[in-house]
Amino acid sequence: MNNLKASMKKFFGNKNTVTILGVILCLVILYIGYNYRINSAVKLVAIPYAKTTIQPRTYITKDMVGTMNVPESFLVGDYYTNVNNIIGKYSNFNTIIAKGSIFYTDLVVTEEELPDSAFSDVPEGYTVVNYPVTIASTYANSMAPGSHINIYYKSLNDDGEIMFGKFISNIEVLDVKDSSGQHVFENSEETRTPAYMLFAVPEETHLLLRKALYLDEYDVELILIPNTATLSEEDKVTVSSNDIENFINSKTVLVSVDDLPNISDQVQENTTDNDQ
Repeated sequence: MNNLKASMKKFFGNKNTVTILGVILCLVILYIGYNYRINSAVKLVAIPYAKTTIQPRTYITKDMVGTMNVPESFLVGDYYTNVNNIIGKYSNFNTIIAKGSIFYTDLVVTEEELPDSAFSDVPEGYTVVNYPVTIASTYANSMAPGSHINIYYKSLNDDGEIMFGKFISNIEVLDVKDSSGQHVFENSEETRTPAYMLFAVPEETHLLLRKALYLDEYDVELILIPNTATLSEEDKVTVSSNDIENFINSKTVLVSVDDLPNISDQVQENTTDNDQ
């Protein structure tokens, strides 16, 4: 026993032996660490992916979803790992899920969580107007959400002369919908015909528009024109013509708000009359 202890003491007391053992230990540690990293990098996990391009506000069915194995190290962010957590939900209103993409959690919502994007950024004190339009009045669908328009006013005055000019400026288009209420610009694979344009104006401007449309006897026509000027966040909706505003107010000073027409109904009626 004593001889064994003496041999071990002599063995570990040799500097060359200790050095060799240290090198071997380091190599073993490096080998284990390298293999751990390699295995982690190539570790495959099964995740759902989109088998086809999914448009915004689309109900997700079983045939739209597949599964594939992906290296875990490639995945970042919050994503779904279970197909059953995706099927029966909807793609979010503000995104297209490309074919082959994985399903990140912010891209998929329930029907109850699906918002109407048109109303998400309406300033306080503004009223949303649902304005009837056609392909022609939207300049062949050139008035898209996020763009800006001006409204021009045309009518007769008391002398039977034509009044015409820019009426309201810097109105942002919130949305354009077809006759079924679907968003015209959200689906890149379908052709949808515009029927209504949504925009928001201050309540006093909303009332001024209704007053203008009240003046049937003056053959009032409101014309939407694209605003091509570069606007900043400081540029608000403004009434551009005091003359037109004063003319409208002077003719409706005794009119009750309850008697003012609904913009959507009146524009639709005027458009029908003009078509006939």
